[in-house]
Amino acid sequence: MSKVRESMEEKLLGNEVRESSERINTTESKNGFMKGRFVEESKKLWKIALPAVISRVTLFGMYVVTQAFIGHIGNLQLASYALIQIILIRFAHGILLGMTSAIDTLCGQAFGAKQYQMLGIYLQRSLIINLSVATLILPVFIFSTSIFRLLGQEENISEAAGSISLYFIPNLYFIAFHVSIQRYLQAQLKNAIVGWVSAVSFLVHVVLSWIFVNKLSLGVAGAMWAMIVSTWVTLIGEVVYVLGGWCPDTWRGFTMAAFSDLVPVFKMSISSGVMLCLELWYNAVLVLLAGYMKNATTEISAFSICLNITAWEFMLCVGFLAAISVRVANELGRGSAEAAKYAIKVALSTTICIGLSFSILCLVFGRQLPYLFTDEKQVAQTVSSLSVLLAVSVLLNSVQAILSGIAVGAGRQGIVAYVNICCYYVVGVPLGVVLAYVAALQVKGIWMGMIIGVVMQSLVLGYITWSTDWDEQVKIASDRLGRLFLRNSEKTVEERLISTN
Repeated sequence: MSKVRESMEEKLLGNEVRESSERINTTESKNGFMKGRFVEESKKLWKIALPAVISRVTLFGMYVVTQAFIGHIGNLQLASYALIQIILIRFAHGILLGMTSAIDTLCGQAFGAKQYQMLGIYLQRSLIINLSVATLILPVFIFSTSIFRLLGQEENISEAAGSISLYFIPNLYFIAFHVSIQRYLQAQLKNAIVGWVSAVSFLVHVVLSWIFVNKLSLGVAGAMWAMIVSTWVTLIGEVVYVLGGWCPDTWRGFTMAAFSDLVPVFKMSISSGVMLCLELWYNAVLVLLAGYMKNATTEISAFSICLNITAWEFMLCVGFLAAISVRVANELGRGSAEAAKYAIKVALSTTICIGLSFSILCLVFGRQLPYLFTDEKQVAQTVSSLSVLLAVSVLLNSVQAILSGIAVGAGRQGIVAYVNICCYYVVGVPLGVVLAYVAALQVKGIWMGMIIGVVMQSLVLGYITWSTDWDEQVKIASDRLGRLFLRNSEKTVEERLISTN
């Protein structure tokens, strides 16, 4: 009996050991699969995000470098440049970037569905819309002095800003071309060229700014001409890449089909434009509020420096916004709701880690940062006093940018537009006014109102993303692509028949 009992115990123990080892192996295989899946998705994300980040950071870096050179010329010039860059350029950039984000959705979903020929048509439609819109915006730059007077800005700041705004006109048309070509290339995972060209242009800009301002003493004009040359170097590189045969599947030459069915694309562009404009103009409205304070020149200069620091970090987040919009659009176009959801999780975890890192840097170097942009001690002290709020804003950027990108990838820009109106302009701006003027917190009060608006926006967009039926979004993407593809196929057949006859 004892031998039988021992043999049974051995068998039972052996079974337990086998079952335990099987559980361990299963767990390890699951962990390995999840790790591998995370790494694979991260590679896809970074393949799009890295060139997009380089492009946006270096492009915005040109504005910041120009601001730094102008800031060392004089405080009046710095405040005037800040008004143009943060109000007029954000006004124009917001409209053009927003109008272009429609092709983020269309090109991304078309590429996922392997309807490659549609990407070139979408690019041409986007260029037609953007060039028309840029021309409509042009008078704002020509008559900027009068506009700032009407807005109640100080006379000397309005006059100086008016002369600087004329130098931004070539930049306006650069933006119209650049944002469309960039979206077209990143939708097909070919935006590495944009990153390389932008990086080279940034170096050119730094060198030219140093030569024109420091060596040739051309002042504000020299700084602005350095920006004009550098931005158009970027655009020339992008155009050569597209027309030079590096996009054979998606670029098949100019076609009259680009002029057809502009209405549905324009409608989506309008909702996209409203979505991003309301977001980018939010800061511009707050800068205008700072212009009504007692020491307007100092307040505008300090606030603009803080906004440029957060905006530079936000450009990094916008790179991930572009990446997640492409990933979501590609997977929806491919018909995989599960893959789209997983891409969202990876993107959010990545950008939150980045945001935390930059927030810590803002807290550690809060006293040193302002001296990169100004020699005025009073301006630098005001910037230093905002370092905690600056760190909070940097962290929030990493969340809300991804949530906006998810909406773009799914073609839900209209929903985000309504959220932005409520959170920014119904809550954020009024609170900023109350805290700044009634509670006498000055610039801190404006910034606190801004942060509360962004927090509300992030919470609402987070809930919308969490509650979305992604299988339904796959069906919507399929229906949208089917309708547009059939229309354009009919147009193409008509063009061929006309050309043969």
